[in-house]
Parts: sequence; structure tokens; C-alpha cells
Amino acid sequence: MSIFSSIMSKIFSAHEAAAATSSPQSAVAPTSSSAPANASTGSITATAPGQSVDVESVLTDLASQNPQQLNWRTSIVDLMKLLNLDSSLNARKELAQELHYSGDMNDSASMNVWLHKQVMQKLAENGGKVPDDLKS
Repeated sequence: MSIFSSIMSKIFSAHEAAAATSSPQSAVAPTSSSAPANASTGSITATAPGQSVDVESVLTDLASQNPQQLNWRTSIVDLMKLLNLDSSLNARKELAQELHYSGDMNDSASMNVWLHKQVMQKLAENGGKVPDDLKS
């Protein structure tokens, strides 16, 4: 599974778990996988037609339960840590390749800023509700 697919899977499955907990009558029957259906394109199968995942809400909730103070709103490293994913430089370089980063991968600061924006943009393109300030 690609790193971006893992990010999406963690966020979208956290949303599904919260929805199932808050309203068991309307919970969607579990499927064999809540992971994105097509890792190569990053497209997903939504839990219900037209349903949108509030990415900010999911991540804010996860952050409130995390003992570390993680700045997921601006840091790709903290976002990945929040989702219990490998946030090493090698993992971020792999994510950059997946998302077609054309800049210098040795300039990790610039790459990290670009990665965070791209991840937020891609989440929005794949059914996530992401505030504009997180995409730009």
C-alpha cells in the first residue's frame, strides 16, 4: 500500500469508526477493507454515496487523544506521526515520489511544506472536506 493510501485509510477509517460509534443505527456494514480501493490512483470507495469525511475534525479528534503536542495543521512529519505512520526522511521522500514532487528532495524543508499541501489537496480530491487554508 502506498504511503498516501495509508494516510487516507487512517483518516477515512477513523471517520467511519467515529460515525459507527455515534450512530449505530446508521452504521454501514463493515467491508473487508476500509482502505482505498485503488492505491495507484489514490481513489477510494466512499462509505456511502455523497458522504464527505471532515478531515479537520478527524485529525483534531485524533490529536486531542494523543499525548504528544503534534502540529498536524502545518507539519507533514506531525501529521504522519499522528496517524502512526513512519515519518522518517526516507518515508517522506517516498511520499514525494508518489505525489510527483519535482523539487530537490535534499531540501527537506521545502519538500515538507509541499508534501503537506499536496496531501491536504489530494484528501480533498478524494472525498475529504479540507479547509482552504490547509490546502494552500
